[in-house]
Parts: sequence; structure tokens; C-alpha cells
Amino acid sequence: MVTICAALGLTAGVGSASVSAAPASSPPTARPVAARPAPPPVLVDCFGHAKVRPARFILACGDGNSRLVSLHWRSWGARSARATGVNVVNDCVPYCAAGHFHRYSVVVKLDRPQPWKKRPHVQHYSRITLFYPKDRPAHSGRVVTFSLWN
Repeated sequence: MVTICAALGLTAGVGSASVSAAPASSPPTARPVAARPAPPPVLVDCFGHAKVRPARFILACGDGNSRLVSLHWRSWGARSARATGVNVVNDCVPYCAAGHFHRYSVVVKLDRPQPWKKRPHVQHYSRITLFYPKDRPAHSGRVVTFSLWN
């Protein structure tokens, strides 16, 4: 019995040695991983939602007395975005609740992308510049720049 067990043990050892001595199959060919381009920055609205090429955007979150409408985006890239549209502004005369809204043609530029605090892996535009090619709101320059919320 001892001889049979020893013979079986020797056979098992030789069998496993022959298996481990077999040439290993070659590893699969490594394929280069294509780097995905980073998504373009977003525009964060008053409600903390990410927008890309929005048709409308509220500038005065507290009361809605200044907003952009009819936006047509000419570009939306990694460094800046440009659009034409209309800035609808309340004149607040004699006070905002009794004021009237006026429409002004505007060219919009977004730039200075930075990480968004809500989602640090997402870039958001942190500055907006409005160019008024014709009429403009009272007490407003031809070019107005604002920091955007994060």
C-alpha cells in the first residue's frame, strides 16, 4: 500500500512538473489606448445645472431682470465660446416690479474655463463678456464683463 501511494505521489509530481515546464502562451498584443479628448467646458445656470450651447441663459439669478435669449452659438471650444443673441433687461423704472423689459442685440463670449466645484472633473466657463453692437442698457458700457458663478 505504501508503495502504491508513493508511486501515485511520484506520478502526480512528475505530471505537475511537466505541466509547469510547458511553454507559456505568448501574452496578448498590447493595443494603444486612444486618449479621449476632454469634453468642452459647460455653462452653469442659476440652478446649478451644466448647459452646453443653451438657447437661453439668466444673468440675474435673483430676480431674472437680465437674461439672454435667442442664443446662436458660433463656437463652443476648450478655451472659449461665442454666440449672438438678445439681452432682455428690465429698466426698473420707477422700480423693478413696475419696470419694462427692453431687448438689446448682443455678442456673447464665454472664457476662462476652470474646474467646477460641484464636479471638479468638469470644466466650466467662469467669465462672460457681453458686447453691444448697437443700443445698450442704461448705465452699461459697450462691453461688459462678469464673473460667472461656480
